[in-house]
Amino acid sequence: MEADNPLAPLLLLAIALAQGLLIGLERGWKSRTEEEGQRIAGLRTFGLIGLLGGASALLSRDLGTPALGFVFIGVAAAAIVAYSRQAAVGADFSITSLVTILLTFVLGALVALGHVVLGTSAAVITTLLLGFKDELHGWMRRLTRTELQAAFKLLLISVVLLPVLPNRGFGPWQALNPYEIWWMVVLIAGISFCGYFMMKIAGPGKGVLLTALAAGFVSSTALTLEYSHLSRSRTDLHDLLAAGVLIACGTMFPRILLVATIINPAMFQALALPMLVMTLLIFTAALIYWRRSAETPPVAVEKVSNPLELKPALFFGGVLAAVILLSKWVEELLGEQGIYILAAVSGIADVDPISLSLARMSKVSLGVGAAVLGILIAASVNTLVKSTMALVIGRAAFGLRVMLPLLLAIAAGIATAFSV
Repeated sequence: MEADNPLAPLLLLAIALAQGLLIGLERGWKSRTEEEGQRIAGLRTFGLIGLLGGASALLSRDLGTPALGFVFIGVAAAAIVAYSRQAAVGADFSITSLVTILLTFVLGALVALGHVVLGTSAAVITTLLLGFKDELHGWMRRLTRTELQAAFKLLLISVVLLPVLPNRGFGPWQALNPYEIWWMVVLIAGISFCGYFMMKIAGPGKGVLLTALAAGFVSSTALTLEYSHLSRSRTDLHDLLAAGVLIACGTMFPRILLVATIINPAMFQALALPMLVMTLLIFTAALIYWRRSAETPPVAVEKVSNPLELKPALFFGGVLAAVILLSKWVEELLGEQGIYILAAVSGIADVDPISLSLARMSKVSLGVGAAVLGILIAASVNTLVKSTMALVIGRAAFGLRVMLPLLLAIAAGIATAFSV
Protein backbone atom coordinates (compact mmCIF):
# COMPACT_ATOMS: atom_id res chain seq x y z
CA MET A 1 0.00 0.00 0.00
CA GLU A 2 2.80 2.37 0.83
CA ALA A 3 4.53 1.67 -2.48
CA ASP A 4 1.44 2.91 -4.31
CA ASN A 5 0.94 5.86 -1.96
CA PRO A 6 4.12 7.38 -0.48
CA LEU A 7 2.02 9.60 1.80
CA ALA A 8 0.35 6.61 3.51
CA PRO A 9 2.85 6.45 6.44
CA LEU A 10 2.42 10.19 6.99
CA LEU A 11 -1.36 9.77 7.10
CA LEU A 12 -1.07 6.92 9.61
CA LEU A 13 1.17 9.04 11.85
CA ALA A 14 -1.33 11.90 11.63
CA ILE A 15 -4.12 9.60 12.78
CA ALA A 16 -1.97 8.31 15.65
CA LEU A 17 -1.25 11.91 16.68
CA ALA A 18 -4.95 12.82 16.46
CA GLN A 19 -5.86 9.89 18.70
CA GLY A 20 -3.36 11.01 21.31
CA LEU A 21 -4.64 14.59 21.13
CA LEU A 22 -8.23 13.38 21.55
CA ILE A 23 -7.40 11.42 24.70
CA GLY A 24 -5.12 14.24 25.90
CA LEU A 25 -7.94 16.74 25.45
CA GLU A 26 -10.08 14.86 27.93
CA ARG A 27 -7.18 14.37 30.39
CA GLY A 28 -6.04 17.97 30.02
CA TRP A 29 -9.52 19.37 30.52
CA LYS A 30 -9.88 17.43 33.76
CA SER A 31 -6.63 18.91 35.13
CA ARG A 32 -6.91 22.36 33.49
CA THR A 33 -7.02 24.17 36.85
CA GLU A 34 -3.74 22.68 38.08
CA GLU A 35 -0.51 24.65 37.87
CA GLU A 36 2.33 23.82 35.49
CA GLY A 37 4.45 20.96 36.82
CA GLN A 38 1.56 19.44 38.73
CA ARG A 39 0.39 17.35 35.75
CA ILE A 40 2.21 14.25 34.60
CA ALA A 41 0.69 14.37 31.11
CA GLY A 42 -1.60 16.78 29.31
CA LEU A 43 -2.79 17.52 25.80
CA ARG A 44 0.65 17.81 24.19
CA THR A 45 2.15 14.85 26.04
CA PHE A 46 -0.64 12.47 25.09
CA GLY A 47 -0.44 13.65 21.49
CA LEU A 48 3.30 12.96 21.43
CA ILE A 49 2.81 9.54 23.04
CA GLY A 50 0.33 8.59 20.31
CA LEU A 51 2.77 9.83 17.68
CA LEU A 52 5.59 7.89 19.35
CA GLY A 53 3.53 4.71 19.24
CA GLY A 54 2.83 5.18 15.54
CA ALA A 55 6.45 5.99 14.67
CA SER A 56 7.73 3.03 16.69
CA ALA A 57 5.36 0.68 14.88
CA LEU A 58 6.54 1.94 11.50
CA LEU A 59 10.17 1.49 12.53
CA SER A 60 9.46 -2.04 13.77
CA ARG A 61 8.68 -3.05 10.19
CA ASP A 62 12.36 -2.61 9.38
CA LEU A 63 13.96 -3.21 12.78
CA GLY A 64 11.75 -6.09 13.86
CA THR A 65 8.90 -6.49 16.35
CA PRO A 66 11.17 -6.44 19.45
CA ALA A 67 12.01 -2.79 18.70
CA LEU A 68 8.40 -1.81 19.33
CA GLY A 69 8.40 -3.76 22.59
CA PHE A 70 11.57 -2.03 23.84
CA VAL A 71 10.10 1.43 23.15
CA PHE A 72 6.92 0.45 24.97
CA ILE A 73 8.95 -0.70 27.98
CA GLY A 74 10.78 2.62 27.95
CA VAL A 75 7.54 4.62 27.89
CA ALA A 76 6.14 2.49 30.72
CA ALA A 77 9.27 2.93 32.82
CA ALA A 78 9.32 6.70 32.30
CA ALA A 79 5.64 7.00 33.25
CA ILE A 80 6.09 4.88 36.38
CA VAL A 81 9.10 6.96 37.51
CA ALA A 82 7.22 10.22 36.97
CA TYR A 83 4.21 8.99 38.94
CA SER A 84 6.44 7.68 41.75
CA ARG A 85 8.12 11.05 42.14
CA GLN A 86 4.79 12.83 42.26
CA ALA A 87 3.53 10.38 44.87
CA ALA A 88 6.66 11.00 46.95
CA VAL A 89 5.74 14.67 47.37
CA GLY A 90 2.26 13.79 48.57
CA ALA A 91 0.31 14.20 45.36
CA ASP A 92 -2.64 11.86 44.85
CA PHE A 93 -2.67 10.42 41.35
CA SER A 94 -4.99 7.73 40.08
CA ILE A 95 -3.50 4.84 38.14
CA THR A 96 -6.07 5.56 35.41
CA SER A 97 -3.87 8.18 33.78
CA LEU A 98 -0.86 5.83 33.88
CA VAL A 99 -2.85 3.11 32.11
CA THR A 100 -4.16 5.71 29.65
CA ILE A 101 -0.61 6.73 28.72
CA LEU A 102 0.31 3.14 27.88
CA LEU A 103 -2.96 2.61 26.01
CA THR A 104 -2.40 5.77 23.95
CA PHE A 105 0.98 4.42 22.84
CA VAL A 106 -0.54 1.04 21.92
CA LEU A 107 -3.40 2.63 19.96
CA GLY A 108 -0.95 4.76 18.01
CA ALA A 109 1.05 1.65 17.14
CA LEU A 110 -2.15 -0.19 16.19
CA VAL A 111 -3.05 2.47 13.63
CA ALA A 112 0.45 2.53 12.15
CA LEU A 113 0.31 -1.24 11.68
CA GLY A 114 -2.78 -0.85 9.49
CA HIS A 115 -5.61 -1.39 11.98
CA VAL A 116 -7.00 2.11 11.51
CA VAL A 117 -10.70 1.47 12.24
CA LEU A 118 -9.91 -0.67 15.28
CA GLY A 119 -7.46 1.88 16.69
CA THR A 120 -9.63 4.95 16.18
CA SER A 121 -12.71 3.18 17.55
CA ALA A 122 -10.79 2.15 20.66
CA ALA A 123 -9.52 5.71 21.08
CA VAL A 124 -13.05 7.13 20.97
CA ILE A 125 -14.33 4.52 23.43
CA THR A 126 -11.38 5.25 25.74
CA THR A 127 -12.18 8.97 25.68
CA LEU A 128 -15.85 8.29 26.47
CA LEU A 129 -14.98 6.03 29.39
CA LEU A 130 -12.63 8.67 30.81
CA GLY A 131 -15.17 11.46 30.29
CA PHE A 132 -18.06 9.65 31.98
CA LYS A 133 -16.17 8.92 35.17
CA ASP A 134 -18.64 10.64 37.51
CA GLU A 135 -21.68 9.08 35.86
CA LEU A 136 -20.19 5.58 35.92
CA HIS A 137 -19.14 5.87 39.55
CA GLY A 138 -22.56 7.23 40.51
CA TRP A 139 -24.29 4.34 38.75
CA MET A 140 -22.01 1.82 40.48
CA ARG A 141 -22.75 3.33 43.90
CA ARG A 142 -26.49 2.90 43.29
CA LEU A 143 -26.12 -0.72 42.12
CA THR A 144 -27.28 -3.25 44.71
CA ARG A 145 -25.77 -6.68 45.28
CA THR A 146 -28.94 -8.35 43.98
CA GLU A 147 -28.76 -6.36 40.74
CA LEU A 148 -25.09 -7.20 40.29
CA GLN A 149 -25.76 -10.92 40.77
CA ALA A 150 -28.65 -10.72 38.30
CA ALA A 151 -26.31 -9.21 35.69
CA PHE A 152 -23.81 -12.02 36.23
CA LYS A 153 -26.56 -14.64 35.82
CA LEU A 154 -27.73 -13.04 32.58
CA LEU A 155 -24.17 -13.07 31.25
CA LEU A 156 -23.84 -16.73 32.26
CA ILE A 157 -26.92 -17.92 30.37
CA SER A 158 -26.27 -15.72 27.32
CA VAL A 159 -22.52 -15.28 26.81
CA VAL A 160 -21.34 -18.59 28.33
CA LEU A 161 -24.10 -21.16 27.78
CA LEU A 162 -25.80 -19.98 24.58
CA PRO A 163 -22.76 -20.12 22.24
CA VAL A 164 -21.85 -23.69 23.22
CA LEU A 165 -25.29 -25.15 22.47
CA PRO A 166 -25.59 -26.99 19.13
CA ASN A 167 -27.45 -25.00 16.48
CA ARG A 168 -29.09 -27.96 14.74
CA GLY A 169 -32.15 -30.14 15.05
CA PHE A 170 -32.58 -33.08 17.44
CA GLY A 171 -35.39 -35.46 18.28
CA PRO A 172 -38.44 -36.32 16.13
CA TRP A 173 -38.27 -34.68 12.69
CA GLN A 174 -35.08 -32.94 13.89
CA ALA A 175 -37.46 -30.29 15.23
CA LEU A 176 -35.80 -29.37 18.52
CA ASN A 177 -32.97 -26.88 18.14
CA PRO A 178 -31.28 -26.37 21.56
CA TYR A 179 -29.72 -23.07 20.48
CA GLU A 180 -33.01 -21.53 19.32
CA ILE A 181 -34.95 -22.74 22.36
CA TRP A 182 -32.33 -21.45 24.80
CA TRP A 183 -32.17 -18.17 22.87
CA MET A 184 -35.86 -17.73 23.71
CA VAL A 185 -35.06 -18.35 27.38
CA VAL A 186 -32.32 -15.71 27.22
CA LEU A 187 -34.70 -13.32 25.48
CA ILE A 188 -37.37 -13.63 28.17
CA ALA A 189 -34.82 -13.26 30.96
CA GLY A 190 -33.30 -10.26 29.18
CA ILE A 191 -36.68 -8.53 28.92
CA SER A 192 -37.16 -9.08 32.65
CA PHE A 193 -33.71 -7.63 33.35
CA CYS A 194 -34.07 -4.60 31.03
CA GLY A 195 -37.59 -3.90 32.24
CA TYR A 196 -36.44 -3.78 35.86
CA PHE A 197 -33.76 -1.18 35.14
CA MET A 198 -35.96 0.85 32.80
CA MET A 199 -38.53 1.08 35.59
CA LYS A 200 -35.84 1.99 38.10
CA ILE A 201 -34.25 4.66 35.89
CA ALA A 202 -37.25 6.13 34.05
CA GLY A 203 -39.90 5.40 36.68
CA PRO A 204 -42.70 2.81 36.55
CA GLY A 205 -44.71 4.60 33.86
CA LYS A 206 -42.06 5.30 31.25
CA GLY A 207 -40.02 2.19 32.05
CA VAL A 208 -42.93 -0.21 31.50
CA LEU A 209 -43.95 1.42 28.21
CA LEU A 210 -40.40 1.66 26.83
CA THR A 211 -39.79 -2.00 27.59
CA ALA A 212 -43.11 -2.97 25.98
CA LEU A 213 -42.43 -1.01 22.81
CA ALA A 214 -38.99 -2.57 22.41
CA ALA A 215 -40.30 -6.07 23.14
CA GLY A 216 -43.03 -5.65 20.51
CA PHE A 217 -40.36 -5.79 17.82
CA VAL A 218 -38.72 -8.87 19.36
CA SER A 219 -41.20 -11.01 21.30
CA SER A 220 -44.53 -9.72 22.60
CA THR A 221 -45.18 -13.23 23.97
CA ALA A 222 -42.11 -13.03 26.18
CA LEU A 223 -43.15 -9.64 27.51
CA THR A 224 -46.72 -10.85 28.14
CA LEU A 225 -45.31 -13.71 30.20
CA GLU A 226 -43.08 -11.38 32.21
CA TYR A 227 -45.74 -8.71 32.88
CA SER A 228 -48.37 -11.33 33.73
CA HIS A 229 -46.01 -12.79 36.31
CA LEU A 230 -45.25 -9.29 37.62
CA SER A 231 -48.95 -8.43 37.94
CA ARG A 232 -49.36 -10.99 40.71
CA SER A 233 -47.07 -9.03 43.03
CA ARG A 234 -47.78 -5.51 41.69
CA THR A 235 -51.54 -5.11 41.90
CA ASP A 236 -51.01 -1.33 41.99
CA LEU A 237 -49.62 -1.46 38.42
CA HIS A 238 -52.40 -3.43 36.68
CA ASP A 239 -53.43 -0.59 34.37
CA LEU A 240 -49.84 0.24 33.50
CA LEU A 241 -48.78 -3.38 32.94
CA ALA A 242 -51.88 -4.02 30.82
CA ALA A 243 -51.02 -0.99 28.71
CA GLY A 244 -47.52 -2.37 28.25
CA VAL A 245 -48.76 -5.79 27.13
CA LEU A 246 -51.20 -4.20 24.68
CA ILE A 247 -48.48 -1.98 23.22
CA ALA A 248 -46.24 -5.01 22.66
CA CYS A 249 -49.09 -7.05 21.17
CA GLY A 250 -50.22 -4.17 18.95
CA THR A 251 -46.69 -3.63 17.64
CA MET A 252 -46.68 -7.21 16.35
CA PHE A 253 -49.17 -6.45 13.55
CA PRO A 254 -47.21 -3.67 11.78
CA ARG A 255 -44.14 -5.90 12.09
CA ILE A 256 -45.96 -8.76 10.35
CA LEU A 257 -47.20 -6.42 7.62
CA LEU A 258 -43.71 -5.06 7.03
CA VAL A 259 -42.06 -8.49 6.79
CA ALA A 260 -44.76 -9.94 4.51
CA THR A 261 -44.66 -6.91 2.22
CA ILE A 262 -40.89 -7.06 1.89
CA ILE A 263 -41.10 -10.70 0.81
CA ASN A 264 -44.14 -10.26 -1.45
CA PRO A 265 -45.34 -6.66 -2.11
CA ALA A 266 -48.59 -8.03 -3.58
CA MET A 267 -49.74 -8.95 -0.06
CA PHE A 268 -49.79 -5.36 1.18
CA GLN A 269 -53.17 -4.39 -0.25
CA ALA A 270 -55.03 -7.37 1.22
CA LEU A 271 -53.18 -7.42 4.55
CA ALA A 272 -52.84 -3.71 5.36
CA LEU A 273 -56.43 -2.86 6.38
CA PRO A 274 -57.01 -5.81 8.78
CA MET A 275 -53.63 -5.20 10.43
CA LEU A 276 -54.35 -1.48 10.73
CA VAL A 277 -57.72 -2.08 12.35
CA MET A 278 -56.26 -4.51 14.90
CA THR A 279 -53.37 -2.20 15.71
CA LEU A 280 -55.57 0.87 16.25
CA LEU A 281 -58.02 -0.96 18.52
CA ILE A 282 -55.26 -2.39 20.71
CA PHE A 283 -53.33 0.89 20.91
CA THR A 284 -56.51 2.77 21.80
CA ALA A 285 -57.13 0.45 24.75
CA ALA A 286 -53.47 0.80 25.78
CA LEU A 287 -53.82 4.59 25.73
CA ILE A 288 -56.91 4.42 27.94
CA TYR A 289 -55.14 2.21 30.51
CA TRP A 290 -52.05 4.39 30.44
CA ARG A 291 -54.08 7.56 31.10
CA ARG A 292 -55.85 5.82 33.98
CA SER A 293 -52.53 4.68 35.44
CA ALA A 294 -51.26 8.27 35.40
CA GLU A 295 -53.98 9.19 37.90
CA THR A 296 -52.70 6.72 40.52
CA PRO A 297 -50.03 7.82 43.02
CA PRO A 298 -46.43 6.93 42.09
CA VAL A 299 -45.07 3.75 43.64
CA ALA A 300 -41.59 2.64 44.60
CA VAL A 301 -39.88 0.45 42.04
CA GLU A 302 -37.82 -1.25 44.70
CA LYS A 303 -40.85 -3.47 45.42
CA VAL A 304 -39.82 -5.38 42.31
CA SER A 305 -37.17 -7.25 44.24
CA ASN A 306 -35.80 -9.60 41.57
CA PRO A 307 -34.24 -8.01 38.46
CA LEU A 308 -33.92 -11.38 36.68
CA GLU A 309 -36.76 -13.92 36.63
CA LEU A 310 -35.34 -17.23 35.40
CA LYS A 311 -38.16 -19.63 36.38
CA PRO A 312 -40.78 -18.15 33.99
CA ALA A 313 -38.18 -18.08 31.21
CA LEU A 314 -37.27 -21.75 31.73
CA PHE A 315 -40.95 -22.71 31.85
CA PHE A 316 -41.63 -20.93 28.57
CA GLY A 317 -38.65 -22.67 26.97
CA GLY A 318 -40.19 -26.05 27.84
CA VAL A 319 -43.59 -25.02 26.50
CA LEU A 320 -41.99 -23.76 23.29
CA ALA A 321 -40.24 -27.10 22.71
CA ALA A 322 -43.57 -28.94 23.12
CA VAL A 323 -45.35 -26.62 20.70
CA ILE A 324 -42.61 -27.00 18.08
CA LEU A 325 -43.02 -30.78 18.18
CA LEU A 326 -46.79 -30.41 17.86
CA SER A 327 -46.41 -28.10 14.84
CA LYS A 328 -44.12 -30.56 13.07
CA TRP A 329 -46.52 -33.41 13.78
CA VAL A 330 -49.44 -31.52 12.21
CA GLU A 331 -47.34 -30.61 9.18
CA GLU A 332 -46.25 -34.25 8.75
CA LEU A 333 -49.81 -35.55 9.12
CA LEU A 334 -51.73 -33.11 6.90
CA GLY A 335 -49.15 -31.71 4.50
CA GLU A 336 -50.02 -28.71 2.34
CA GLN A 337 -53.77 -29.33 2.66
CA GLY A 338 -53.60 -28.46 6.33
CA ILE A 339 -52.14 -24.97 5.78
CA TYR A 340 -54.72 -23.22 7.97
CA ILE A 341 -54.44 -25.79 10.74
CA LEU A 342 -50.69 -25.47 10.56
CA ALA A 343 -50.98 -21.67 10.74
CA ALA A 344 -53.16 -21.99 13.83
CA VAL A 345 -50.80 -24.46 15.52
CA SER A 346 -47.70 -22.43 14.60
CA GLY A 347 -49.33 -19.27 15.93
CA ILE A 348 -49.44 -20.82 19.39
CA ALA A 349 -45.68 -20.44 19.72
CA ASP A 350 -44.62 -17.70 17.32
CA VAL A 351 -46.25 -15.91 14.40
CA ASP A 352 -43.07 -14.94 12.57
CA PRO A 353 -41.99 -18.34 11.14
CA ILE A 354 -45.39 -19.15 9.64
CA SER A 355 -45.78 -15.58 8.31
CA LEU A 356 -42.44 -15.81 6.53
CA SER A 357 -43.29 -19.23 5.10
CA LEU A 358 -46.72 -18.18 3.79
CA ALA A 359 -45.36 -14.97 2.29
CA ARG A 360 -42.75 -16.97 0.38
CA MET A 361 -45.32 -19.58 -0.71
CA SER A 362 -47.63 -16.84 -2.02
CA LYS A 363 -45.00 -16.01 -4.64
CA VAL A 364 -44.87 -19.59 -5.93
CA SER A 365 -47.70 -22.00 -5.18
CA LEU A 366 -50.14 -20.38 -2.76
CA GLY A 367 -52.67 -17.68 -3.58
CA VAL A 368 -52.29 -14.28 -1.95
CA GLY A 369 -55.75 -14.56 -0.37
CA ALA A 370 -54.94 -17.91 1.20
CA ALA A 371 -51.60 -16.61 2.47
CA VAL A 372 -53.24 -13.54 4.00
CA LEU A 373 -55.89 -15.67 5.70
CA GLY A 374 -53.23 -18.03 7.03
CA ILE A 375 -51.23 -15.13 8.46
CA LEU A 376 -54.36 -13.68 10.08
CA ILE A 377 -55.19 -17.05 11.62
CA ALA A 378 -51.66 -17.37 13.02
CA ALA A 379 -51.72 -13.80 14.36
CA SER A 380 -55.18 -14.29 15.87
CA VAL A 381 -54.21 -17.56 17.57
CA ASN A 382 -51.01 -16.01 18.86
CA THR A 383 -52.98 -13.06 20.22
CA LEU A 384 -55.50 -15.43 21.81
CA VAL A 385 -52.67 -17.36 23.46
CA LYS A 386 -51.24 -14.15 24.94
CA SER A 387 -54.63 -13.05 26.25
CA THR A 388 -55.11 -16.48 27.86
CA MET A 389 -51.61 -16.30 29.30
CA ALA A 390 -52.38 -12.93 30.86
CA LEU A 391 -55.59 -14.27 32.41
CA VAL A 392 -54.12 -17.55 33.71
CA ILE A 393 -50.68 -16.43 34.88
CA GLY A 394 -51.58 -12.91 36.01
CA ARG A 395 -54.21 -11.62 38.34
CA ALA A 396 -57.81 -11.84 37.06
CA ALA A 397 -58.19 -8.05 37.02
CA PHE A 398 -55.04 -7.70 34.95
CA GLY A 399 -55.95 -10.59 32.64
CA LEU A 400 -59.36 -9.14 31.80
CA ARG A 401 -57.81 -5.77 31.03
CA VAL A 402 -55.62 -7.50 28.45
CA MET A 403 -58.03 -10.13 27.11
CA LEU A 404 -61.06 -7.98 26.24
CA PRO A 405 -59.25 -5.53 23.89
CA LEU A 406 -57.33 -8.37 22.25
CA LEU A 407 -60.47 -10.42 21.59
CA LEU A 408 -62.19 -7.36 20.14
CA ALA A 409 -59.20 -6.71 17.88
CA ILE A 410 -59.19 -10.33 16.65
CA ALA A 411 -62.88 -10.22 15.76
CA ALA A 412 -62.56 -6.84 14.03
CA GLY A 413 -59.48 -7.91 12.08
CA ILE A 414 -61.03 -11.13 10.76
CA ALA A 415 -64.28 -9.34 9.87
CA THR A 416 -62.32 -6.66 8.00
CA ALA A 417 -60.34 -9.28 6.10
CA PHE A 418 -63.45 -11.09 4.90
CA SER A 419 -65.17 -7.82 3.93
CA VAL A 420 -62.12 -6.86 1.87
